[in-house]
Amino acid sequence: MMKQVQAMNLIRGRWHESASGKRFESLNPADTREVIGTAPWSGASDVDAAVRAAREAYPMWKAMSRVKRGELIDNLAQLIKRDLNALSELVTRECGKPINEGRADVVEALHMTQYVAGMARMPHGEIIDSEIAEKDAYILRKPKGVVACITPWNFPVAIPLWTILPSLLEGNTVVFKPSEDTPICGHALAELFVEAGFPPGVFNLVHGPGEDAGDPLVHHPEVDVVVFTGSYDVGRYIIQECAKLHKFAAVEMGGKNAVIVLDDANLDIALHAAILSAFKTSGQRCVSSNRIIIHEKLEPEFTPRFVELAQRINIGNGLREDTFMGPLINEQGVQKYLYHNQKAIEEGAEVLLPGGVLKEGEYQYGHFVAPFVYRMRHRADSFALKEEAFSPHVAIIPVSDIDEAIHVYNDTKYGLAMAVITEDYRKWRYVRDNCEFGVGYVNLPSIGAEVHLPFGGVKGSGNGHPSASALFDAVTHKVAFTVNHSTEIKMAQGLSAKIG
Repeated sequence: MMKQVQAMNLIRGRWHESASGKRFESLNPADTREVIGTAPWSGASDVDAAVRAAREAYPMWKAMSRVKRGELIDNLAQLIKRDLNALSELVTRECGKPINEGRADVVEALHMTQYVAGMARMPHGEIIDSEIAEKDAYILRKPKGVVACITPWNFPVAIPLWTILPSLLEGNTVVFKPSEDTPICGHALAELFVEAGFPPGVFNLVHGPGEDAGDPLVHHPEVDVVVFTGSYDVGRYIIQECAKLHKFAAVEMGGKNAVIVLDDANLDIALHAAILSAFKTSGQRCVSSNRIIIHEKLEPEFTPRFVELAQRINIGNGLREDTFMGPLINEQGVQKYLYHNQKAIEEGAEVLLPGGVLKEGEYQYGHFVAPFVYRMRHRADSFALKEEAFSPHVAIIPVSDIDEAIHVYNDTKYGLAMAVITEDYRKWRYVRDNCEFGVGYVNLPSIGAEVHLPFGGVKGSGNGHPSASALFDAVTHKVAFTVNHSTEIKMAQGLSAKIG
């Protein structure tokens, strides 16, 4: 067992306990006997102190050269590179995903940091021709103020930096609330921000559950923007509350994603894309595919091969290099998995792999489950086929043609990720243009985002303000600025400048 970490809140450049003095534990989901560390159980007064610190630091940070802000972000990139192995192991120990995924999480964070640091020296405005020859017109970006970044546990290093770094580069200050399931990863990031030399109050960290720390952050009058990644229910609540308070929210929520396998698909590509989409991170990605929508001509050959591969998945502690699938994050995740499995059975699913909770041997102290795979025709009233399971729960859905495949894909409240497997460029273009999604792939899994691309969904998966590279738009105002170089005033649209 490694030494437990005593995480703290970071406010105005100093480490603080919560006002209440209460703390909560972070456990290893692969072995709940191991306490990774403890963190402050913060409340409204702690949030208020962090937001006030961010507000006080804002004028100084906004006035700093954008290039200088980028240099501080580059400092952070060097520290992440230095600590890459230690951070990767921490991610795996605290959130359970295999070490190759823990490493990928940190590498993605590094890539985001490098990308944003590079953006500091790139243009971030436009010069536009005016209707009047003697005028120059510009579009400028201005920061919005204090940004609250509320992030999930499944990418505890990468997703925070997707949201925090664009906010900081543009001159905003930040209050970061990490998931209560991965507070130690959040604390490790905060230590690197301090070491990188960010001025006090520019980056602040508050730990705690959503009800006690997240909700006061959303409602705080000095928070200008809320950036949230998480569940549909919480994201929808945040949008509604921010609308009441006339503040901006950018939310990325869940998905009921799918791999669409068309009748001309390369089955080897289809099988591996489906396995990766369904079972990487134990199905606990917002882009994981709970549905394999497959042409009925290929389904009889595809299904037994998919089931056979799923049976061979190596489930275990993520610190072992040969582990493909680690545990679910907590007992609530296990109960949700069991509930979705039972709903599929009640709705008439043909169960191909029964799944279940693993409790023998090395599994007895963790939240381990096996893949649950079933075959089922699409039903408009199905719970199992329409609601996000966030677990290794997978439906194989036969369809008769490409139009039925598109209809089945779209027939949920979500619209986040999809992949289509086909050798015909006309077919993938048709799917691209008619499926409702934010992140799409051809002959690939439904996972694998890159930081320089927008990441987000439509419908119940988001409100049209993606994170990663596209977050710059959410945390800035675009303002118009026009300069007259003439000695007289000339107005656009033929308006007269004469009075009387």
